[in-house]
Amino acid sequence: MERENVVKMKGNPLTLIGPELKQGELAPDFICVETLGSEITLGDFGDGIKVFNVVVSVDTPVCDVQIRRFNEEAAGLSDSVHIVTMSMDLPFAQSRYCAAAGIERVRTASDYQHASFGEAYGVLIKENRLLARAIFVLDRSNVITHLEYVSDIVNEPDYDAALAAIRAIR
Repeated sequence: MERENVVKMKGNPLTLIGPELKQGELAPDFICVETLGSEITLGDFGDGIKVFNVVVSVDTPVCDVQIRRFNEEAAGLSDSVHIVTMSMDLPFAQSRYCAAAGIERVRTASDYQHASFGEAYGVLIKENRLLARAIFVLDRSNVITHLEYVSDIVNEPDYDAALAAIRAIR
């Protein structure tokens, strides 16, 4: 399924592959690579609250700000909240970035191998096989309680709305 003109890059329309998920829906499963040779799925996060912080690439300025912001915010959240930054970056690049940036409270997962997350969550960009900037907050039962497909991938997401959704889950 292709969705045209859902998001833009500097005003230029992009095509997303996958469905447009909605609040209240059960989140789809996926397979990503956490470290080379180590795959993870939605089920690997157990019954905790899940936050999928989707970025275009760890090596871009806006993505850097976004990842750092969630890393800082994680300190004030419950240990049952799992924040995972998803991108198409290779696991090596994600690890290098996290070490250099001091990212210790946010996990990373790479969708480079299967594009499973990108297709299932409707954020795979057809034109360049990267992931569009988005936020997904899932409750303990994997129901989507908040999501944001950022309209132009050069912009940051609404952190306050995502954090409010996280804190509202009991």
